Amino acid sequence: MFIHLMAGIAFIYLGIRLLLPLRVGKKTKFALALLLLIISQQHIVSRFIFGGLASPEIPATVLLVQGWCFFFLLLLLVFTLVRDLVLLVRWGARKIFASSTPAHASPAFSSGRRQALMVVLASGTALWGVREAVNVPRVRDIEMVVPRLPKALDGLSIVQISDMHASPLLQGSWVSALVDRVNGLKPDLVLFTGDMVDGNPTVRAADVAPLRRLKANYGILGAAGNHEYYSNFSGWMKAFSALGITMLQNRHEVLNIQGQPLVIAGVTDVVAERFGLPGPGIATAVQGAPEGAVRILMEHRPVNAAINASQGIDLQLSGHTHGGQILGMNAVVAQFNGGYLYGQYKVDALNMYVSSGAGLWNGFPVRLGVPSEIPRIILRSA
Repeated sequence: MFIHLMAGIAFIYLGIRLLLPLRVGKKTKFALALLLLIISQQHIVSRFIFGGLASPEIPATVLLVQGWCFFFLLLLLVFTLVRDLVLLVRWGARKIFASSTPAHASPAFSSGRRQALMVVLASGTALWGVREAVNVPRVRDIEMVVPRLPKALDGLSIVQISDMHASPLLQGSWVSALVDRVNGLKPDLVLFTGDMVDGNPTVRAADVAPLRRLKANYGILGAAGNHEYYSNFSGWMKAFSALGITMLQNRHEVLNIQGQPLVIAGVTDVVAERFGLPGPGIATAVQGAPEGAVRILMEHRPVNAAINASQGIDLQLSGHTHGGQILGMNAVVAQFNGGYLYGQYKVDALNMYVSSGAGLWNGFPVRLGVPSEIPRIILRSA
C-alpha cells in the first residue's frame, strides 16, 4: 500500500505544480494528466491484471520501460519539491529585503526553462538507474575475522548470493552469467540468503535452471527470504532441492572441513507467519549443534542480529535491504531494518555482512550509486 500512496501523492503534486500551469489546451492537459496517472499507478495494474505485484508476467522490455517511467516520476517529484523550496525561500527573502531588491529583478532561468531542465535531468538519471539495475553483479572481496575459527579453516571462502530475484526481468541468461561468475571464484561454500525468485516455480523453471551448474567444494545451502513465500513456497523448496541447494528452515547442518566441524544454520522469514508457517526460530535452528564449533547463520533480514548473537552465532549473512538501491534512500531503508543497510557490522561477538544484493525486485528496477554485488567472504582466524 505504501508504494501506491507515495505514487498517488506524486501524481497530485506534479499535476498541480507542473501540469496545471502549462500553456496548452485542455485536451493536451487531460492527456498528460492521464499518462501521469497511469505511470504513477502502474503497480496497481500489475497487481490486478498481470499476475500480482511480486512478479507480474510482463516482457522484460516493458518492465524496464515501466521502471524508467516510475523512477522518472519520482525524480521529477524530488526536483519539483527542491525548486518549490528554493522559490519559497526566495519569496521570503524578497519580503524581508524588499527595499533593496530592484523592481525589475528576474530569475536567471524562466519557469519554462527550469521545467525543461528538470525533465531532461530526470529522464537521463532514470535511464542510467535502470541500466545499472540489470547489470550482472560484480564480485566484492571481503575478509572477516572470526575469533573462534580454527586455524585449519583460515582462508575458507564463502560466496553469498542474496536477493537474486530471478524473474521476467532477470531471466535465465542473466542467472547463467551470475553462475559463471560464481563458479570462476571456485568457492568453498555458496550460501543463498533469500529472495532468490519472483514468481511460480513452473513459470520460473527455465530461469533458475542454470543454478544446477553451481559448484562449491563443501556445499550449496540456502535460507528463504520473504519473496519465496509469495508464490508456492512448498513448490520452491522442492525445486531448490532438485537444483542441488540444501534449504535450511530453522535447522542446521554440520559440515566436516579439514577435520573441523562447521555449523551452517538457516532460519525462515518473518513473513512466513502470514501464510500459517513457522517464523524464524534461531534457538530451534541451532538446537543440538556441537558446542565449540563455529556457527554461521543465513537469515534474510539483518534486524535480528542482537538476538542471534545471544545464541552463539559467529557470523550472520543477510540481505533484504538491497543497500537502499539509491543514494539518498539509505537512511530510510536502514530505519526499516534495525539500522542496518549493507556492509560489515559487529554486534556483540557476532560478525555480520549485509549484501546489497545480486538482483532486485522487478517492480522497481533501479540502482543509483548502490551497485549490485556477489560478496566473496574470506574467513580469517584470530
